[in-house]
Order: sequence, then structure tokens, then C-alpha cells
Amino acid sequence: MARINLEHIRHAYSAKAKAAGDYALKEVHHEWDDGGAYALLGPSGCGKTTLLNIISGLLHPSDGRILFDGVDVTNLPTQQRDIAQVFQFPVVYDTMTVFDNLAFPLRNRHVPEAEVKQRVQHILEMTDLAGMAQKRANGLTADQKQKISLGRGLVRSDVNAILFDEPLTVIDPHMKWVLRSQLKRLHRQSGFTMVYVTHDQTEALTFADKVVVMHDGQIVQIGTPAELFERPSHTFVGYFIGSPGMNVMPAQVDGAMAKVGDQAIALAGTPEVGNATKVELGIRPEFVRLGREGMPISVGKVEDIGRLKIVRASFCGQPLAIVVPEDEAIPTDAKVTFEKDAIGIYADSWRVGMGG
Repeated sequence: MARINLEHIRHAYSAKAKAAGDYALKEVHHEWDDGGAYALLGPSGCGKTTLLNIISGLLHPSDGRILFDGVDVTNLPTQQRDIAQVFQFPVVYDTMTVFDNLAFPLRNRHVPEAEVKQRVQHILEMTDLAGMAQKRANGLTADQKQKISLGRGLVRSDVNAILFDEPLTVIDPHMKWVLRSQLKRLHRQSGFTMVYVTHDQTEALTFADKVVVMHDGQIVQIGTPAELFERPSHTFVGYFIGSPGMNVMPAQVDGAMAKVGDQAIALAGTPEVGNATKVELGIRPEFVRLGREGMPISVGKVEDIGRLKIVRASFCGQPLAIVVPEDEAIPTDAKVTFEKDAIGIYADSWRVGMGG
């Protein structure tokens, strides 16, 4: 296991990169704790796989250093970093049995055969592959092969970190849930440092202790699932985390009041917006209260999703999503109030403090 320090890391795929927009990965400067379970979460093209490959050594960063437990590994090849990496699509040895595929990393390091059998048997049971241990891999389905890849990443006990690059893409939905739960349990038992790349917020939030949200080549927030939900530090985090995402509306701020359209909304403090060119109010649909008193809205449609309903409305010309219990009636002349403590003010997309 290792503490991973990313010191002013940047990467561009062109040697001529100069401006910030030329970099696929803008400056990243963070420390990830030894034994932590992290998820790199973001849409395609945001830089998460680039960052993962820099950590593993498959890519050399254009700028900055990577340290494992204080040791500079920036110029070390992958094989000298003691990293296990599991890729998006299965990488297996088709002519080997399932057992031998899992045993290969251990035998390659001359681990005693008794220990090999013990470790492999544990992984076989964890991935539900015990019944096909002696089958050759070439006859298996894509999701079964990916479970072998996952198992091969987990079988070693001497790694600095285990890196997962969207490993559950080809796994069926039920097995995804099972494997995520098993990976989380294994992390608690083993204490491995794990970094898991995904664009699926459910995978990230159920696997990781800390989620690293990436947008446009940079990290916009690192936090627990609760922190990302309750206090998004960037409007992208509010939009990307949650279903539906956070309501974000243009606003004007005057002291402890925000104005959206012709409606004045009391805030919990005085936002420090400075000289921002764009000021927005953000509130999650779960903290908008629907009733017969408050600010007027125009209801467009109601989506019934089982235990909850999502009300799609217009508020001062801005779209507004509201989450209500399934059995709650929607008033004909509906109005809303916002929970004061749940309102965030964003200056140029970043959450600002509320001062006094």
C-alpha cells in the first residue's frame, strides 16, 4: 500500500502545448492517503484515464512528479512501481485455465505454491468463479473473462495500489452490484490503496470512501458521497452528482438576499462573490418544498419513479426540478420555498463562502 502524492501534475498529448486549453490534464496537486479507496468520476474526455495512466506509469506527465510514500517514481517504469491495473476490457490468457490465469502474477514472482493456491482459491470464491477454475479461458463469456482480470488485480498482497479503469463495463447489472460490494469489503479487509475510474456515479458513490470529481481536465472536488451531495464545490459537481442534478439559476446577490427573476430569496449568510462575472444560485431538488405558500411556479410535468415523484416546473423562467414523496398531491396553484441552509451561491461556477 502507498500514500500517493501528485505534485503539480499536468499532461498534454502535444509537445507544443503552451496554454491551459492545450492540456488534457490541467494541474493536479493532491495527496491521496495510504489505504484509501478513491473513485475518479467524470464524463468521457475529462482526464480521469490520463491521470490513472500517469499513476501507473503507462504515461509520463508533461510536468510534475508522482511520489509513492515519499519516493519519486515519476521516471520509474510500470513494472517497478508495484501497481496492479485492471482495464476496461478483459485481458486474459485464453490458453490457460481460470486458476492458472489468477495464479500467473504470483508464480511470476516465485510465491510458494501453497500460498498461490490459498490466494487463488479466495479470489475464485469472491468472484464466483470457483466452479470453473479448471476451464480454459477461451470458452468463457466477456463478463466471466473480466472477472478473471479483476481477480488477477486483487490476488497479489504486495502492491502499492490497485488501479481500476472502468472495470465493470462488460459485467451484467446484477453482478456489477455484487462485485462492487465485494471490492468494498475486500478493501476494508486488506487496506489496499485503490483508485477506481468510472463515469457512473452509482459505481463511484458505492465503492469509494472519497470521490474525485473531474471536469475539463481538472479535479473540481474531492469528498465523501455526502459532501458531494450536500455541498457541491462547483456547479458541475451539482449537475453530475444526483438524479436529477442540482438546480442552477442565474442570480443577483445583495447582502443576505439573492434575487432570481423577480423573486427575492433569503440566504443563510452574506455570499462573498467578489468581482465574479457570473453568479448563480444552486439548490438540490430534494431541498425544494412544494406547497400552497411561497414563490409561484408553473408545473410542466410530473415523473413517477416509484417511491418518489419528480416535478418538472418553471420558476422565474428557469427550469426547476422538485423531488416529492410518491403519495404527495401536487397543488393546482403550486408554490415553492427553498431550504435556506441548503442553498449554495456560485461565483464563476465555484461555490463561495456565506460570510456572516
